[in-house]
Amino acid sequence: MIVALIAACEIGFWVLLAAGLAFRYLLRMPRTGLALLLCEPLLEVVLLVATALDLKNGAEPSWAHGLAALYIGYTVGHGHRTVKWLDGHAAHRLGGAPKPAGPPRYGMARARHETRVWLGTLAGAAVATVLLQLAIWYVGDASRVGSLESWRFIAWRAAGIHGLIALTYRLWPKKAPAGTQAKEPATAKENLRR
Repeated sequence: MIVALIAACEIGFWVLLAAGLAFRYLLRMPRTGLALLLCEPLLEVVLLVATALDLKNGAEPSWAHGLAALYIGYTVGHGHRTVKWLDGHAAHRLGGAPKPAGPPRYGMARARHETRVWLGTLAGAAVATVLLQLAIWYVGDASRVGSLESWRFIAWRAAGIHGLIALTYRLWPKKAPAGTQAKEPATAKENLRR
C-alpha cells in the first residue's frame, strides 16, 4: 500500500505542477495556479500520515516505510528548487518572460551552485533521518526496526556521494574554453548598485 501511495504522490506532484503552471500561464489565472502549486506539500503530509497509520495499525516496518521517509526528505530538500526551475521555464515558454539563466558552467560559480544543490540533498537526508528515527521510536521494538535503520545509512550515503561530487567542482573547477569568458553571477551588492 505504501509503495502505491508513494507512486501516487509522485504522479500527483507532477499533475499539480502541470495544472498550477497551466493555470498561471495558459489560462492567465495566477492566483489559482499558485494555490495549486501550494497544495503540493499536502501530498507529503498525506504520505506521512498514511505511513504513520500503517505502522500504528500493526504493519511490519519495511523498506516501503523507509522509502517513504526518503521520498519526503527529497521533496523537502529539492522540491522548491524543482518547482522554481520549472516555473521559470514555463514563464518563458508560456508567459513571454525572458529565458531564465541556467546554472553557471565554469569556475567557482559552478562550484557554489553545486554546493547549494548538495545542501538540498543534505537537508533531505536530515529530514529522512528525523522521520525514520520517529518511526523507530513509534514502533518501539528494536527487533522490528532493522529495515528502517538501514534507510538512514542509505540517506547519508547518498548525501556523502553527492557531497564528494560537489567537492570535485571546488577542487578541480571547470575552466571556460579558450576565447570565452566565464561570467560570474552578480552578487546582491552589485545588483543593488545597478
